[in-house]
Amino acid sequence: MTETEFWQRVDSCKERLWRLARLWLDSDTAAVDVLDEAVLRAYIALPKLRHPEYFETWLTRILLNECSRELRRRKREQAVETLPEAAWEEPDHLPLRQAIQALPDKLRWVILLRYFDGRTLEECAAILRIPRSTVHAREKKALKLLKLELSEEA
Repeated sequence: MTETEFWQRVDSCKERLWRLARLWLDSDTAAVDVLDEAVLRAYIALPKLRHPEYFETWLTRILLNECSRELRRRKREQAVETLPEAAWEEPDHLPLRQAIQALPDKLRWVILLRYFDGRTLEECAAILRIPRSTVHAREKKALKLLKLELSEEA
């Protein structure tokens, strides 16, 4: 894959990847930072890409790793104080968003990839590096937990 092809393919999926990172990290700026880092890591690792036809899956996996790295970094930080801007409630702060954020990571990834990123079971399995049947089982469990959580709020 040439450098020009790389940047064209990144541009074609950049918005989708940003939305995925935004949903995972719950922050616009963190999503931009993580996406930039993922693209940089992909560019550096481009010579190692053996199957260019799986470029989007490969780049999505790099993004997932960067999101996880960012969350681990956040856990190590100690919050000094909450800034006034952090108290502002986002307009899309809905019960569904809260319920998804409350899911365990393994289940949340499946829901985000399937329903917010539009991935198939096979694509999710490739991205998460787990069997298709595991993706399906996690999806069913996550949907059951979401239904339970949302029905309690109603």
